[in-house]
Amino acid sequence: MPYAQVYCAAPHPQLPVPSDMSQQFQHDVLVIGSGAAGLSLALNLPDHLRIAVLSKAELANGSTYWAQGGVAAVLDDSDTVQSHVEDTLDAGGGLCRESAVRFTVEHSREAIDWLIEQGVPFTRDERHSVDDGGFEFHLTREGGHSHRRIIHAADATGAAIFTTLLEQARKRPNIELLDQRVAVDLITQQRLGQEGERCLGAYVLNRHSGEVDTFGARFTVLATGGAAKVYLYTSNPDGACGDGIAMAWRAGCRVANLEFNQFHPTCLYHPQAKSFLITEALRGEGALLRLPSGERFMPRFDPREELAPRDIVARAIDHEMKRLGVDCVYLDITHKPAAFIKSHFPTVYERCLAFGIDITRQPIPVVPAAHYTCGGVMVDERGHTDVPGLYAIGETSFTGLHGANRMASNSLLECFVYARAAAADIQANLHQVSPAAPLPAWDASQVTDSDEDVIIAHNWDELRRFMWDYVGIVRTSKRLQRAEHRVRLLLDEIDEFYSNYKVSRDLIELRNLAQVAELMIRSAMLRKESRGLHYTLDYPQLLDAPKDTVLSPRPPAPSADD
Repeated sequence: MPYAQVYCAAPHPQLPVPSDMSQQFQHDVLVIGSGAAGLSLALNLPDHLRIAVLSKAELANGSTYWAQGGVAAVLDDSDTVQSHVEDTLDAGGGLCRESAVRFTVEHSREAIDWLIEQGVPFTRDERHSVDDGGFEFHLTREGGHSHRRIIHAADATGAAIFTTLLEQARKRPNIELLDQRVAVDLITQQRLGQEGERCLGAYVLNRHSGEVDTFGARFTVLATGGAAKVYLYTSNPDGACGDGIAMAWRAGCRVANLEFNQFHPTCLYHPQAKSFLITEALRGEGALLRLPSGERFMPRFDPREELAPRDIVARAIDHEMKRLGVDCVYLDITHKPAAFIKSHFPTVYERCLAFGIDITRQPIPVVPAAHYTCGGVMVDERGHTDVPGLYAIGETSFTGLHGANRMASNSLLECFVYARAAAADIQANLHQVSPAAPLPAWDASQVTDSDEDVIIAHNWDELRRFMWDYVGIVRTSKRLQRAEHRVRLLLDEIDEFYSNYKVSRDLIELRNLAQVAELMIRSAMLRKESRGLHYTLDYPQLLDAPKDTVLSPRPPAPSADD
């Protein structure tokens, strides 16, 4: 597929010199991120490899644990690979890479079989038993899907998957699970002044000790999730700061399609309900969107009504809220039996009840919120990035699966399929890579403790507010120009702060978030059309030829004419 490639200079990295306080670690595989993608990759590697899986907070603090809906896969006899492929291509607004879509869908059944083998307690279909010969698990339907193909564990699928995979990882003595470890930057041969570009590991802040440790590895895997915390309102946990995307960019990797940020249409609107997503499965089971008057509005926007793709539903809600000047709309499933609601959506029921909302009797106040980063670090079907020895999987990566708009429940599927593919590739190439050698330690000799952390808090708040206002669900060229101006000033301020003070989690996350925000803004400015999740009032029409937006931190190679 053709694309527009733009060269954007990356900032200069902080160079390492020895420190007496930091520690040195050596592993065969370093996995940065402890969610579905990272744990799946670790569990698919052979037992003789030494593997480190890092989490920058508690192990369960990633997005996987909070995923409610499920995993899309071709599991029922009435469904087909071609149907799933066509649904995904349709939702992706002409930008999906069909080879990536087909690769993912064709490997969906084996990925689910592997999860079942690990012991994930998916919800069973009471109408079938194992002896019936049919598929024994309950399947639901979500927006954009033409069939019931979402396998789930009630409405807490992410928690069920994460808990199971974590339990399996803890049984493997070769897998070291380390929490409170915040990756600062990747270590490459180029960074150390050596010949070559291979990734050799990472510098990692140990929040237990306050020191930056050095992790050497034969292979390094980025599984750090997306960057939805760049927006003021998001369904994501606090750690979704685009760390892997920013680190890969600084290491020399291209990124693609970062203008496509999915806003989940239905997050709970309540002053005390921080980042609580109302699963799309409610709409799959018949929930209706209503205005404060009780009137339905989705039939006016799309013939698929509440089951239209997320970008359409989110824009419809945004339009109605602005048109009427209301704070929220309402998701109503009260027409379903109370027993059905409680059994199918126990998490949503209990959480809403805690805020005084009985969803069996009352509609749920909802608003759109930033949810998923469809673009990311460019990879192939084995998870390879542009830097040898460095892989990216899950939401951190750009595989081409999601195109201009991710279809519901394809994201977890992507995690498992690409994690398994990357693990197989690492195993196949072990013989070509020598064990990791000791690396220079992090330099903390030229920095001091900060006495101005209020700057971090102010910059963090300003960044998320102008991204919400200027680079949100509906955009204009003028808004994007304002955002670009502000983010450049912020990057200069952050770079100065980073150069003079010791790193902290807040500073690392702010630095990464600002870098990814700049990449998102540049990508959005380059797209002179409205497609999928990128909607601009200045260019409301589609271009005839869909193109990926690719940014490169390296200058283009000279041509024969130069």
